[in-house]
Amino acid sequence: MRLDDLAATGLVQPASRVTYRLLVSGESAAVAGFENWAREALERGMRIESLETGRPELRNTLDRAEQFLALVALLSALIAAVAIGLSARRFAERHLDGCAVMRAIGVRQRTLLTVLGLELLWVALAGGITGVALGWLVHLALVQVLAPMIGLPLPPAGMLPVFQGLATGLVLLLGFGAWPFLRLAGVPALRVLRRELGQTGASPLIALALALSAFIGLLLWFSADLRLALIAIGGFAAGAAVFVLFTWGMMQLVGGLRHRGATVLRSPAIRLALASWSRRRSASIAQMVALAIGLMALLLLTVVRTDLIDGWRRASPPDAPNRFAINIQPGQEQGVVAALTRGGIGKVELYPMIRGRLVAINDRPVGPADYEGERARRLVDREFNLSYLADAPGHNRIIQGQWFEPQAMEVSIESGILSTLGLKLGDLLAFEVAGQRIEVRASSVRKLNWDSMKVNFFMILSPAALRDAPQTLITAYHQPAGRAPVDAELIREFPNLTIFDTGHLLRQVQTMLDQVVLAVQLLFLMTLAAGVVVLYTALAASRDERIREAALMRALGASRAQLARAQLWELGLSGGLAGLLASVGALTIGMLLGSQVFGFELEFRWSGVLAGTGAGMSLALIAGWLGLRGVLRAPPLASLREA
Repeated sequence: MRLDDLAATGLVQPASRVTYRLLVSGESAAVAGFENWAREALERGMRIESLETGRPELRNTLDRAEQFLALVALLSALIAAVAIGLSARRFAERHLDGCAVMRAIGVRQRTLLTVLGLELLWVALAGGITGVALGWLVHLALVQVLAPMIGLPLPPAGMLPVFQGLATGLVLLLGFGAWPFLRLAGVPALRVLRRELGQTGASPLIALALALSAFIGLLLWFSADLRLALIAIGGFAAGAAVFVLFTWGMMQLVGGLRHRGATVLRSPAIRLALASWSRRRSASIAQMVALAIGLMALLLLTVVRTDLIDGWRRASPPDAPNRFAINIQPGQEQGVVAALTRGGIGKVELYPMIRGRLVAINDRPVGPADYEGERARRLVDREFNLSYLADAPGHNRIIQGQWFEPQAMEVSIESGILSTLGLKLGDLLAFEVAGQRIEVRASSVRKLNWDSMKVNFFMILSPAALRDAPQTLITAYHQPAGRAPVDAELIREFPNLTIFDTGHLLRQVQTMLDQVVLAVQLLFLMTLAAGVVVLYTALAASRDERIREAALMRALGASRAQLARAQLWELGLSGGLAGLLASVGALTIGMLLGSQVFGFELEFRWSGVLAGTGAGMSLALIAGWLGLRGVLRAPPLASLREA
C-alpha cells in the first residue's frame, strides 16, 4: 500500500513492530559516498545492508564464487609459473654457446649481466603488454556474449586489472625465469673449446627462494583468503616434494629393470624408452614434476568446479521453499498440515519459535555496550528467535561438539553468531523468555545451509529448556508455479497466520547461481587451455636433447619406427605417472579446500585417479606429438651437425 495510506489503517500502534527500509541504487561511487555518510549518521537500531551482508542466502553463493575465482587466479598463476620456469631453463641451455663466445671475445661478466637483465625486462614488458591487450579483447568479447544472458548492463573494466596483469607477469618472470636467464652471464669462456662446461655462479637455492617468494606473494595477493592461500601453498609444496621423491624412486626401479635386459623387458622399444627416461635423471625429474603440477592444477580446478556446482544445485534446488508461514498457534498444527497437503504440498515441517533475549554469558550480564561490532550490538539489543528440537535439522551440519540429549539444558549455536558474540563451547548462556530466566550450556556449533531457503535458527535449545515456554510455530514450503496457490485458503482458514512470499528472493538466488556457474565454466575452459600450453612447454623443454639422441641412435642403425615407438612409450609412461600423482594430489587438496574453505564434503574417488592417469597419458601423447613430431623427421647428419 502507499505509505500515505498507512496511518489511516490503524495498523501501527504503540509497541507495533515496524521496520522502515530505504533502497538505494546508482553508480558505484555515488552509492559508496552515500554509505560513508550514512554510517556516520546511524542511530540505535539502524543498520546498512548490502547484497553481501543483508541476505545470507546470497552471501554464501557470492562468497563461494569469489573463493573459486580466487582459486582460478592462483592456479592460473601457478600454471604460468611452471611454463615460465621451463621456458627460461630451455632458453638458457640454447644460449650457453652464444654467451660463451661473447665472454671469449672480451665481454665482461657485469656487462653481459646488464645486457641479459635488460633483455629480461623487455621480455617482461612485451609479454605483459601483449597479455593485457589480449585479455582486454577477450573481456570485451565475453561482455558481448554474456550481456544478453545476464540481462544486466555490465560495467566497463577499469585500469586496475591492467596494472595487476603487468605486475603479475613481471613478478612471475623475475621469480621463476630470472635465475636461469641471468646465470648465463656466468658461463666460462672456456666452453668455446670444452662443451661439457656449463653455467656457474649462484646456487639453485637462490632460484628456489626467488620462486617461492614470488609465488607466495601472488597467492596472498590474489586469494584475499589466508586459509585458502595456505592450503594451496602447503598442498602444492608438499605435492612437489612427494613428486620428486616418487619420480626418483621410480627411476631407480626402472634402472634396475633396464639393466636386466631382455629377460624382463623383451621389447626393444620399451627398453629404449626406459633408458632414455632414466638416463636424463635431472631433466626427467624436472619434466615429470612440471607435468604433475600442471595436471594437478587442472584436475584440482575440475574437481572443485564439479563439486561446487553440484553443491550449489543441491543447496538451492528448483523446489526450494518459497513461502514462510509464521504465527501458527499451538493446536493448529494438524489443520495447517492438512490444508497444505490438500494443496499439493509434500512433506511439511513445523518448528516451534520462541522469542528470547540474551542477558548473560557465564553469569556476566551483557548488553550492546559490551561489543564494538555493529552486528553484535544489534544481536544483544533485540530478542532472538529461539527454537527447540530433539534432533538436529537435516540441512544443518554440526562442526564442533555434539548434539544434546533432549533432557539436557543445552544450546546449539550457529557458527557465525558464535564468532560474532565471542562465544565458545562450554559457555553458559542465560536467556530471558517471557520474564523467566533460562540458563543453557553451549554443547555444539552448527553450519547453516542458508542456500536451502529452509527454516533456520541461530540458537536451538534442548526440549527440556523451552518445551513449556510460550511459543508459536513456523514452516516453509514450496508453492509450484503451475498450481493453484494455497496461501489464500490457508489465510481464510487460519486468519492469524502471516505468510511471506520469498519467491522473488529464490529467483534472485537461482538467477545469480546460473550467472556464477556460467562465469566459472568460462574461466575453467580458459585455464584448461593455458594448462595444455604448459604440458606442451614441459615436453618441448627436452626437444634439443631428444634431437641429438635420436640422430645418434639413427646413425647407429635404429630405424625411425623403433624410435617413434620408444618415444610413444616414454611419453605415455611420463604422462601416466604424472597423471597418477596429479590426481591423488588434486583429490587430497580438493578434500581440504572443500571442508575448510568451500563448506562441502568431497569424497576421495578412485575413479578420479583412473581418469586423471588416463588424462595425463593422453595429454602427454598429444602435446608430445605436437612438440616432438619433427624430431625424427630431421636427417641424422643434419641433427648431429646442429648439435
